[in-house]
Amino acid sequence: MPSSGTQTYHHGDLRSALLDAATSRIEHQGIDGLSLRKLADDVGVSRSALYHHFRDKNALLNAVAANGFANWIAMTSESGGDETVPAQVRMKQFVYGYVHWAVEHPQLYDLMFGRPIWKNDLADDELKDVAYPAFQYMLSLITHWQQKGLLLADKPALRQTQVIWATLHGLAKLVTDGVYADSAHIDEMCDCAVLMLLPKK
Repeated sequence: MPSSGTQTYHHGDLRSALLDAATSRIEHQGIDGLSLRKLADDVGVSRSALYHHFRDKNALLNAVAANGFANWIAMTSESGGDETVPAQVRMKQFVYGYVHWAVEHPQLYDLMFGRPIWKNDLADDELKDVAYPAFQYMLSLITHWQQKGLLLADKPALRQTQVIWATLHGLAKLVTDGVYADSAHIDEMCDCAVLMLLPKK
């Protein structure tokens, strides 16, 4: 965890430092381990300086989740968007990348997709502005793979995106929730998911 103490931040750097520290605390201790007071101590700033960037804990959680989606989009862009790689390989890389990223960041993943924000209708505009395009980006990938003949041609890309997302989300949650506490078989499960998703010739 970041150590407390007086630090000097350039304009704009403090918000990034607060998001990094909040994400680290959530990853190690969960949402319940995060408070504005603890975060101010972690970064070494006054609570008044923190409140200048986040009015309350919900605003902070929304910002952390939004930052998580931005990182998620970067991950999916790297694993699924390289046109120099064959589409089938990119699809496999996307499946691997999605599940492994979720398993490596379980607390952040839960915040991004789970109950604390969305179920309680607490998502703010900043979060919606990055979360909804994340799904649209996934839809664009699925549409592209469908056009390449990798997915069912007679089923709408939107429905296939929803089903594929649900499949990967369910697989990731089974691992992070401890149902499959031994994650040694993640790659084999990802391989199986890819084979099941591809239409039979």
